[in-house]
Amino acid sequence: MSKKAPHILVVDDELSMREVLEVLFEREGYHVSCAENGGQALALLEKTNFDLLLCDIRLGDMTGLDVLRAAKKKNQKTVVIMISAYASTETAVEAMNDGAYDYVPKPFDKDELLQTVANALKLKTLELEKESLDDKLKETLHFGKIVGSSPRMMRIYNMITQVADTNTNILVTGESGTGKELIARAIHEQSHRRDMPFVTINCGGIPETLMESELFGHKKGAFTGATSDKQGLFEAADKGTVFLDEIGELSTPIQVKMLRVIQEKVFKAVGGNEDILVDIRIISATNKNLETEVIAGRFREDLFYRLNVIEIKVPPLRERKGDLRNLAQHFLEKYAGEMNKEITKISSYAIDMLNKYDFPGNIRELENLIERSVALSSTNIILPDSLAISIHKRRWIEGVDDRRFDLDDVEKGVSLDNILEEIERAYLQKALESSGGNKNKASELLDISYRSLRHRLNKLEIES
Repeated sequence: MSKKAPHILVVDDELSMREVLEVLFEREGYHVSCAENGGQALALLEKTNFDLLLCDIRLGDMTGLDVLRAAKKKNQKTVVIMISAYASTETAVEAMNDGAYDYVPKPFDKDELLQTVANALKLKTLELEKESLDDKLKETLHFGKIVGSSPRMMRIYNMITQVADTNTNILVTGESGTGKELIARAIHEQSHRRDMPFVTINCGGIPETLMESELFGHKKGAFTGATSDKQGLFEAADKGTVFLDEIGELSTPIQVKMLRVIQEKVFKAVGGNEDILVDIRIISATNKNLETEVIAGRFREDLFYRLNVIEIKVPPLRERKGDLRNLAQHFLEKYAGEMNKEITKISSYAIDMLNKYDFPGNIRELENLIERSVALSSTNIILPDSLAISIHKRRWIEGVDDRRFDLDDVEKGVSLDNILEEIERAYLQKALESSGGNKNKASELLDISYRSLRHRLNKLEIES
């Protein structure tokens, strides 16, 4: 049985505009009705439940805002997009407050308008599906303090559930800012150790001269300045979980001592003679390729295998863009609450701008961006102009990609597979974007078969 086409109501007092929009949407497979004024629109709204209303703000007999309010009063689930050549920020904010999904200024780009409509209808579908989810499925959006429900994150949640109650050592890998510590905390909080300490050790943030004392503790008089006994972080974590962040930054001498702790759960304090026995779970994290570090002789192979019993790879934000809207909304609510601001929504055009940015700093960069945008915003909605993206980032959004691959890096050691995968991923995502998600067209743009495109998308776990 074929799926019913979404029904769109176009309300505009210009005949040429109604005709253009009717043809544009019907070509995309939508069912379209038109009204030339507010009165006609209200009459149609009384008889029919429309999936989406596209309404001009200026009409002859009433304002588009009046039509918006009437549509929402009749059916709160009707998606409304306002269009106007005269829309001000105040009008746009008023429309959003009255329940509009977005506003589009005239003259508009046809492809962008189609994408906005598609996004709005997709969001409506997701919201309807969300209402029917049970409590267990609702938790997938927020797994502990982790936000996201993309397929890759769902696989990570499943792995966390599987490994949490074991004592197996876990290595969490991923770029800086992807939320590796949140993954580690989720494992701890799902385990039988949840009521015991979770101790974070930043291996790159403790000076090498102090590292041994910080980890293992010291006895009074062990060195100059040791005026009393001090408990180490490993002992403080007894019965709990130790999270070794930036494990790749450990010096070779400390790696040797760390190996014994991980293998035997035993160590000596600096200046001490007695073995200290601890019951701890080890979770490590790194943004480095430890296999490359092992080959280069900078990381012990035996330690690597002790730490990497199970690896959890956290994807960068650019590879889980399906979570971006929820992440942005999560940070918006967090910082609006902290700053006591009544900002409740991010416009879809602002989300589109974020989606076109690569976020090299990942979720941490997105969080900082939303925090700054909330602080600077003078309205109760984050519009594109509210986003505090710097000039060089805006250039990237407009299509200037300054990333380069430096051949001199080969002397330091590189992963050719990772480089080729990054290039392939970028071209696939750009082709999908340029084709509006049409896989046949995307395969033509890349001069590959449709079957090859599907294989590559599945291989790289690209959502389409």
